[in-house]
Amino acid sequence: MAVKVYIVYYSLYGHVERLAEEIKKGADSVDGVEATLWQVPETLPEEVLGKMGAPPKSDVPLINPKELPEGDGFVFGFPTRFGMMAAQFKSFLDATGSLWQTQKLAGRPAGIFYSTGSQGGGQETTALTAITQLVHHGMLFVPIGYTFGSGMFEMNEVKGGNPYGAGTYAGGDGSRQPTKLELEQAFHQGKYIATITKKLKKE
Repeated sequence: MAVKVYIVYYSLYGHVERLAEEIKKGADSVDGVEATLWQVPETLPEEVLGKMGAPPKSDVPLINPKELPEGDGFVFGFPTRFGMMAAQFKSFLDATGSLWQTQKLAGRPAGIFYSTGSQGGGQETTALTAITQLVHHGMLFVPIGYTFGSGMFEMNEVKGGNPYGAGTYAGGDGSRQPTKLELEQAFHQGKYIATITKKLKKE
């Protein structure tokens, strides 16, 4: 039976989704692992999204909180809003109360990834505040640390992400797209968490 890694994300302008796609590739590269992309529901009305210039959502299916226990490992992704996860993803997690009461997700490994508008936009604070959600569910936070190697020490180009997880900078107007190095880090994160999830599932 395949080890299931769920990549659950919210993406408004597509930056987080692009990272999610690469994380899936990394997870799928591990033998015996089956990675699945899921989106969390949008909370903003279509009229507001239109005024914000948000593109249409992709055909990646929406996930119901009740489906989370079917995954063996998770990677949660979201844009940053004032140094914390976007309200859409927080709203999704707020709907997992029944899973928390029964600790259905306890012991499951989980990583996080994110996008910010600028280098000072809160990539580390977003990660730190997101960990509290995992703690209350009893999940095992899996940071990538410095396992990405030399890419973690890149100084000649702007690069999102850190030891907490993969990341990208969208730019103030959202025009900047994930770079080759940022996508490579996302691939690494997917492979890394999939490997750990597989080991834990066997024990």
